[in-house]
Amino acid sequence: MSKITAAITGVGAYLPEYRLTNQILETMVDTNDEWITTRTGIKERRILKEEGKGTSYLAIKAAQDLIDKKGIDPKEIELVIVATATPDMKAASTSAFTATNIGATNAFSFDLEAACSSFLYGMSVAARYIESGKYKKVLLVGADKNSSMINYEDRATCIIFGDGAGAVLFEPNHEGYGLQDELLRSNGEGREFLHAQYGGSSYPSTPEAVAEGKHFVFQEGKTVFKNAVFNMADVTERILKRNNLTNDDISWLAAHQANRRIIEATANRVSLNPEKVMMNIHKYGNTTSATLPLLLHDYESQLKKDDKIIFAAFGGGFTWGSIYLKWAYNS
Repeated sequence: MSKITAAITGVGAYLPEYRLTNQILETMVDTNDEWITTRTGIKERRILKEEGKGTSYLAIKAAQDLIDKKGIDPKEIELVIVATATPDMKAASTSAFTATNIGATNAFSFDLEAACSSFLYGMSVAARYIESGKYKKVLLVGADKNSSMINYEDRATCIIFGDGAGAVLFEPNHEGYGLQDELLRSNGEGREFLHAQYGGSSYPSTPEAVAEGKHFVFQEGKTVFKNAVFNMADVTERILKRNNLTNDDISWLAAHQANRRIIEATANRVSLNPEKVMMNIHKYGNTTSATLPLLLHDYESQLKKDDKIIFAAFGGGFTWGSIYLKWAYNS
């Protein structure tokens, strides 16, 4: 029997309708379109504004989009992973709620949280289940309602983040397509520089903490930027060398959409043609766990069977990594 590899066989996505443009942000906080665009590459981001709707709403919509496009029976899905930094609530699984609401009643499920690297790590986990030979359909969703933890009076963070979700289906492949290699890393010394401190077990929410805005995202921009540029570029270069790949071999770079300058620095490190760099940060901002699947969704029509894709991400914690994958189908 030939070796089983874990291939992506379908993609889905969902983005809220409301567009928070740079021009609207100019009326909310001391900033302007030129400042935001120059430093981040972002022009607008989507925001889920409906009261009572959280990350699961985004995840369900993205998963349903994939199911409809693929025409599969959700009861055939055996595992649902929701990669997210913004679960619906504490002590209740967002993935379980998502699986039930898409009709994946035969699946088990769990949430996976590694900040902006959540989906990248989720790809590794989903692949292991497929490669075991026991599971045939694993649904991986990257979803975040980042607006739920953003202070819209803090121009250092409110200009960056948006809401959205993307989903991919992993299935067994016997032709050698799918996930080929991975290089995943983390360093806990970085968590003081990027976090939402209150609301967890170390710092439970209190009226005083909420009043002071300590439950909102905080980041020390220069430190995060420096670490993101170095580490994303480093693992991308290392995974290319480890697999004897040149920049000519690579079809696409799918890098976490946190900042245009970080993405360009990663591409420059491996001398990759800008035309091979997936980019949609201008439309959605940083959707955290959703950036990588949203890239696949936006570029799906351009992807060809056997395309060699390098994924890279960096997030709070710090967490980061790179994955090499061969695309398995023509759209």
